[in-house]
Amino acid sequence: MKPPAASLGLRGRLLSAFVLLCVVTAAAVAGVSYGKARNEILQRAQDAAVEAMRERLAALYPLRTDTPGQDELERIAAGLNDTNSTAVAFFRGRRAPGRPARPPGQWRPGRPPLTPDLDRAAIPPRLRETVAGGTMAWQRVTWQDLPVLIIGAPLMIAEPDGTTRNSGIEVYTVHSLLPEQRSIDELALWAWLYGGAALVFAVLLGLAATRGVLRPVRELGRAARLLGEGRLHTRIEVRGSDELADVARTFNDTAAELERHVAQLRAMEADARRFVADVSHELRTPLAALAAVADVLDEEAADLPEPAGRAARLVSQETLNLTQLVNDLIEISRFDSGVAALAVNDVDVAELVRATLRTRGWSEAVETELPAGVSARLDPRRVDVVLANLVGNALRHGEPPVSVRLSADGDSITVDVRDHGPGLDEEVLPHVFDRFYKASAARARSEGSGLGLAIARENARLHGGDLTVANAPDGGAVFTLRLPRTQDQNSAPPPGAPDAAAAPALSAQDASTPQDGSTPSQPGAPRRDASPAPRDADGGSS
Repeated sequence: MKPPAASLGLRGRLLSAFVLLCVVTAAAVAGVSYGKARNEILQRAQDAAVEAMRERLAALYPLRTDTPGQDELERIAAGLNDTNSTAVAFFRGRRAPGRPARPPGQWRPGRPPLTPDLDRAAIPPRLRETVAGGTMAWQRVTWQDLPVLIIGAPLMIAEPDGTTRNSGIEVYTVHSLLPEQRSIDELALWAWLYGGAALVFAVLLGLAATRGVLRPVRELGRAARLLGEGRLHTRIEVRGSDELADVARTFNDTAAELERHVAQLRAMEADARRFVADVSHELRTPLAALAAVADVLDEEAADLPEPAGRAARLVSQETLNLTQLVNDLIEISRFDSGVAALAVNDVDVAELVRATLRTRGWSEAVETELPAGVSARLDPRRVDVVLANLVGNALRHGEPPVSVRLSADGDSITVDVRDHGPGLDEEVLPHVFDRFYKASAARARSEGSGLGLAIARENARLHGGDLTVANAPDGGAVFTLRLPRTQDQNSAPPPGAPDAAAAPALSAQDASTPQDGSTPSQPGAPRRDASPAPRDADGGSS
């Protein structure tokens, strides 16, 4: 999966949008203003030049002759000159400039153009056609790299009958637009300068605006992070009455409501744990008496008539189940309250596994792979409980062969307990270690307490390790116990701390350690609820 492309943050996007808006607006205003000002300047200069041309043409009438010679043409052209333009007259192929030609490229504002040598080829063809047709016309062009306005007009002769006819004399004036061009260039320069200043102002204004907008957003983000870390008292200072202030108020209301609900849930959870612990402890005394009665019933069951003997054995078995449930509840309450502690010793892990199997009579039923010399600092009683639960579950619910494999590296040890049964359903795997979990809702009651695997995992985590489960590729479930080889706790629990190691047994017979060496199928053996294949689990206790 490709990493997400880098993008601008909220501040960058807001600033970019603000600056872009300001730049586009400034450019549009400056462009329109520049265009209108340019057209206005040129139009004004053009109108003034045309009007001046009309006035000078009027001063030429009446013409002395309709067939002027060269001197007359020069007189006509000279009469059309002014301080910022020069003229030339054409008649039947002859040309008469208004003044002698000067070196090109030396025009200056307020002075006539110094290149009056305008020939017919320099005049735009359409302009010549219009003037030849008897109409005054003008056109802006670039001549010798300079902006000029060429105005052309035919000289007309008035007939005695009041009509006019074209004399064939054409006059053209070249008006320099260099002063106007310089004004336009200066206007463009100022437009760029104002645009740059507007851009700088837009950036500064955008920074100020985004800072004001993003300050409450950053505060909201910081408060959300603190709230996610569990600091439910976090609140945001509300400023003003705008939309961001509404967001801050909503956040504060949500945080207050969440804090109230979490406090209620924590109080309810604490009450529930206290209730379970209190009930479990209160049941210890009557259960001890019931356990003694159950032992007597067990001894006398063989001598009783069959209905009474079966009832006596049932009472004895259910008393053992209830005793185990109470023991598991007390153990769970210690984990929940955080008072469970380790009593660690240097342990030969292979010998600990053999002792667990030998004590319960499973040595012949379980295949082992236990390399020698694997030692660790562990609580042997708690590890024994974990191993007994896992092996007992495999023997009862799996199919042979059941195997226990020990491995180690420099920092940890791993114990794999595997059977070769149908394994666990995929939807069951995430819930195997849940308390009182039943793979099938149809079974209202299980043979175990439903806490065995949960306690086993808590014992593993108390060591700083973990207990996981998976299905083997070729069938069967594999429970993997991983534990560190060293522990931070080097002593037994502190005085006065309740712990399972110090708790008195509630029965004469530990449900996970049968005194008679019974097999897993016997009443005293480790149990987990069984169901038809595929294999499932309910977290039963051994």
